[in-house]
Amino acid sequence: MKRLVILGGGESGVGTAILGKKKGYDVFVSDFGKIKENYKEVLTINEIKWEEEKHTDSLILNADLVMKSPGIPEKSPMVKKLIEKRIPVISEIEFAAQYTDATMIGITGSNGKTTTTMLTYHLLKSGGLNVGLGGNIGKSFAWQVAENQFDVYVLELSSFQLDGIINYRPHIAVITNISPDHLDRYNYNYDEYISSKFRITMNQKEGDFLIYDEDDEAISGWFSKNKTKANKIPFSISKPITNGASLNDKTMKINIKEQEFTMDTNFLALEGKHNLKNAMAAASVAQLMKIRKETIRESLSNFQGVEHRLEKVLKIQNVQYINDSKATNVNASFFALDSMTVPTVWIVGGVDKGNDYAELMPLVREKVKAIVCLGVDNKKIIDAFGNVVDIMVEVDSMVDAVRTSQRIAEKGDAVLLSPACASFDLFENYEDRGRQFKQAVQNL
Repeated sequence: MKRLVILGGGESGVGTAILGKKKGYDVFVSDFGKIKENYKEVLTINEIKWEEEKHTDSLILNADLVMKSPGIPEKSPMVKKLIEKRIPVISEIEFAAQYTDATMIGITGSNGKTTTTMLTYHLLKSGGLNVGLGGNIGKSFAWQVAENQFDVYVLELSSFQLDGIINYRPHIAVITNISPDHLDRYNYNYDEYISSKFRITMNQKEGDFLIYDEDDEAISGWFSKNKTKANKIPFSISKPITNGASLNDKTMKINIKEQEFTMDTNFLALEGKHNLKNAMAAASVAQLMKIRKETIRESLSNFQGVEHRLEKVLKIQNVQYINDSKATNVNASFFALDSMTVPTVWIVGGVDKGNDYAELMPLVREKVKAIVCLGVDNKKIIDAFGNVVDIMVEVDSMVDAVRTSQRIAEKGDAVLLSPACASFDLFENYEDRGRQFKQAVQNL
C-alpha cells in the first residue's frame, strides 16, 4: 500500500486525504498549525490519521508521495528534507486530476482570476453543463473528484498550485494578466513568478487552447522567448484581434473557429476596463465550450460579481462604501482606483509583499483625497504618498478606519477599502478583513 502524506490540514489537504483514502492509499495528514474542528471531525470519521502543531519526521519521511498545501513555501524545513530524499511533492491539483476524465478549464493570473473563474462557471452552468468549481476557491477539487461526477471543472489556479504540477493538463487554460505579486516566494525574481504562471500551458497539446491578455507586457515578453503547443486565443481592449476577442468602439467581438460573438459592453453586469477583459476571457471559454450566444449575453449581463472585489456595501449620507478587500497586491488596487469616478478616501495597508507603489501615483493624484493607513507597518505607504494627498491618517483597527473615513468623506465621495497588501497582520485573511469592513460600515 502506497503512503500518501499531506502537509496542511485545510480544505485542499482534507479533500486530498478523502480522495487518497478512496483510491487505496495509506493516508496521513500533518499540520504545523492547528486543524479546524470541522476538518478534524471529517478526518476522524474517515479513519484518517492526523497530527497538528508539529511535523513528525518518522511519520512523514516514509512517504511515497506528498501533497503540500499551497500556503507552505518550498523553503520550509520539512519540504527541503522531502526534496533531499527525492520524495515527489505535488499539489492537490496534480493529485486529483489523474482521477477524473472531466474536461479541465484552468484559470490563473495575478488579478481577476477569481472573477473570471466565477464568471466562466456561471456561463457554463447557465448553458446547462454539469460543471464543478474549485482550485483556489470554494470546495476542494480533490474532494469533488472523490464525491461528485462533474463533466467539466473550472479551476482557479494560483502560482503556488501550478508550482506543484507535473502532468496536469487543462484543455482550456486562461492567463488573465501578470503583475508582480508574491515575489517573497520567488526570491524577489519576477521572471521566476512569470514562469510559474506559464506552467499552466506546459503540458498542453495541439488540440488545447490558451486564452490570454494580448495587452499584457509580461505575457508578451514570455511569448517572445517561449512557445506553447496550444492554440493561442488572445484578447485585447486596445487593438484588433482576428482570432480571439477585441473591442470595437463599445462592442465586444469574439472570433473563434470562424464563429463570431458580439455584445454591447453597456450591458455587462461588471464595471471597469479590467472586468471587460475578464468578460472577454470567460466568454471565449464559453464559446469554445459551445454555449449558445444568447445564453452568454444573458449570463454576462446578470452576473452578481464576487464578494470582497469592488463590492458596493452601503451608501450613507451620499457616501458610497466599497469593499475591495480581495485587492492583496498593488495591481489589484490599481484596477480599483482606476474604476473610481468620484473623490475617494482610500483605506490601504497590511503585510507588504515587496510592493512598489510608484505605478499608483497618477491615480492617487487624480482620485484620492485622503489615505487611511490600516497596517502594523505603514512606513512605505507614508513615504510614497505623504506629499501627494492632503490628509493621511494611521489607524490600527477596522472600526477606526471606517469611522475616520466617515469623518473625512463629504457628500458625493466614496470610501474604498483596497489594501494592496496581505491581511495577516491584523486579520485572519482577506475575507475576514472584508467582513469586518462591512460590519463597521453597517454600524455607522
